[in-house]
Amino acid sequence: MISYSVSQRTQEIGIRMALGAGAAQIRTLIMGQGFKLIAVSIALGLLAGFALARLMTSLLYGIAPTDPTTYATVALILMTVALAGSYLPARRATRVDPVRTLRAE
Repeated sequence: MISYSVSQRTQEIGIRMALGAGAAQIRTLIMGQGFKLIAVSIALGLLAGFALARLMTSLLYGIAPTDPTTYATVALILMTVALAGSYLPARRATRVDPVRTLRAE
């Protein structure tokens, strides 16, 4: 989703860079968008996990259905992978050529 968003916003990013935004600012913009999406998704996933924990009790072996270590570990792994997935489109966005973007409009 982040990659699609960056490809749709190429002109906006090019204009921002033409007006003086640096690569770090563009990267922060894209990573911030990705982090918001990740945070909401993980929060909803944790809430759903806690809500459905009683239904999964018979499927779990060796851990409690509401084991906080398991929830924290899974959330951390998912956040790390998702942020890495957001970093690649953010890095690509910093390589937009503002001159080509302005000529395309």
